Amino acid sequence: MVDATTRFFEDLDRRGHDPLLAKSSGTLRLDLHEGAHTTHWLLRIDRGRLQVSQEDQEADTVVGTSPELFEELAAGRENGVAALLRGDMTVSGDLRLVVQMERLFPGHPDARGPRRHFELHREVR
Repeated sequence: MVDATTRFFEDLDRRGHDPLLAKSSGTLRLDLHEGAHTTHWLLRIDRGRLQVSQEDQEADTVVGTSPELFEELAAGRENGVAALLRGDMTVSGDLRLVVQMERLFPGHPDARGPRRHFELHREVR
């Protein structure tokens, strides 16, 4: 059985191009840390053209997290920016690529509309 992470990256690679990233270019490496073992996924973006590999190469942006958290992201049950703000992910390099890549993840199953990221609540006094 293929996990959500592998399905997510295989789907990106099969797409070849994603119009949501038409104005984006760069490389993003995802490092999934599990104890002493790290799995690498490298995403090359060239004006929306996507290429995925499992290489441990230099990248413009490197994201580090646990395999469990990324499974939640790939399944749409977790939000990447929220996880980053909580400190559950680390990022070095160009943070813009992380924000742009967030567009590729499925929305939460309970979300309404095309894609809902955040709701700001203010206390009324």
